[in-house]
Amino acid sequence: MVSQNLQLEIQGETDIETSIIDSISYKKLHIDLNGLNKEIDSLQNKLFKIGYIENKLEEISKKNDSSYQAIFQLKNRYDTIYIYFEKDIIKKSTLQNISKQVFDDYFILDFQKIETSLQYINSKIIDLGFPFNELQLQNISIKNKNTLQATLTTSNKTQKRGIDKIILKGYEKFPESYLKHYLRIKKKNTFNLSEIKKKTEALDGLRFANQTKDPEVLFTKDSTILYLYVEKSKSNSFDGFLGFGTNKTTNKIDFNGYLNLNLTNNLNYGESFNLIYKSDENEQKTFKVHLSAPYLFNSPIGTEVGLEIFKKDSTFTTVNQTAKIFYPINNKTNIYVGIKSSMSNNLLSEENLINSIQDYRSNIYSIRFTHIKPQKNKLFNKNLGLDIEAGTGKRSFSSNSENQTQLSLEAFKIINLNNKNSAFLRINGSSLFSKTYLENELYRFGGINSIRGFEENSLIASQYGVINSEYRYQLNQTIYIHSILDFAYLENNIISQKDKLYGFGFGFGLLTKAGLLKFNYANGKNESQTFKFSNSKIHISLSAIF
Repeated sequence: MVSQNLQLEIQGETDIETSIIDSISYKKLHIDLNGLNKEIDSLQNKLFKIGYIENKLEEISKKNDSSYQAIFQLKNRYDTIYIYFEKDIIKKSTLQNISKQVFDDYFILDFQKIETSLQYINSKIIDLGFPFNELQLQNISIKNKNTLQATLTTSNKTQKRGIDKIILKGYEKFPESYLKHYLRIKKKNTFNLSEIKKKTEALDGLRFANQTKDPEVLFTKDSTILYLYVEKSKSNSFDGFLGFGTNKTTNKIDFNGYLNLNLTNNLNYGESFNLIYKSDENEQKTFKVHLSAPYLFNSPIGTEVGLEIFKKDSTFTTVNQTAKIFYPINNKTNIYVGIKSSMSNNLLSEENLINSIQDYRSNIYSIRFTHIKPQKNKLFNKNLGLDIEAGTGKRSFSSNSENQTQLSLEAFKIINLNNKNSAFLRINGSSLFSKTYLENELYRFGGINSIRGFEENSLIASQYGVINSEYRYQLNQTIYIHSILDFAYLENNIISQKDKLYGFGFGFGLLTKAGLLKFNYANGKNESQTFKFSNSKIHISLSAIF
């Protein structure tokens, strides 16, 4: 059997009405009579929505075996409606988002905006805890030739809903404190599903958990039960790198590296423990431990404590102890206050004493602000970061006591050009302001985590700034290549040194089953040096998640 297309022609009672119908557009060819009738109904609904609420289908006639004609009478078009409302239904501020003409007991809408405007108003009422609310326009009447008027009514106003119970599926031991203070979802909160969905998106910013599907809700006659679907993620990491380059003095290859162990949420409290051990080719050793415990005793306050021991060959040792409390402004932003206590010992014998290295003690009180914005990318899971810290206190050595100020900044941003291309920019630096300076209190930087192409911690400064930049190209979801272009400026007030440094090269990253493997080849120089391949450094690091 061969099907035959049916042709539909729709006209108005006048040429003007026909042109209006043609401007709406409709499907003219149909495979059967049922589809043809549905198209006529669809057109009539479109006429209703643009203000022809009195339109009438006069007739449908068959012109021949494959052609039909429908005649509509459009009548009057209404372009405006006055909607009267009660103040306890909706706030005027909400109505002002959909209408520029809002008065004490009514507001004015373009007729074509009625459907979307009522949907918006209803969504706002639902957000107030009335998930079964329905809006209706009643007592619709003609105000004048082109204007209607109606009364806005609502249903189920008395059935306000709050969250009575929260059930976690998948990761039942998810920290309750994170539910309360990180996601800010609590029992007895007004039920607002759209707001809950926005809050649970923050789970993607956690290292130890992620959301498996959108929240769901079960309504019973007298309770509202919220279901959250969360799974525990691998969050422990082991990070290390191996670096090697030619020693300028011995002309032999020197090796250096570090280990970084991070244990997160192993006790299901969201806690983290970090241990770093670093040894570099300048006979410098660093040992750091750091413990962070958020939401102590189910409160919004968290604490951090840390210990750092630095040893410079047989010259000096410095021990830093820190203690901070922090408060999360939201799930991306924290503010900290704390104290850092430092003690340094000169290890040199009396005949080898260096005047710029002294035993000293200091106490610095600080305030810190951090902000992290995550993104969904297996290779680069943070899009933006900001970390600012300022501290002030006293440092004493021998019989001297001086006021000191310390400032530090780290900020980075990934500019995603498209799915494969992106640019990475990072700025970090620190400044120490003091009347006098000691070598064993200065900052040490250089290497894979600061300016690449230089030995680890080989640069010493009383203040410095580093700009890192990369152009990244993702070959697929697990491999990327990138350029390296770094710039640094340092000042050492002990020896009156001011220097500009440059690092450039290339690298790649490979996400394996063991973790993220990074390879960097970079050459570093200052502005007075000429380029030498022998100054190049190769850095290899592996960050394993378990």
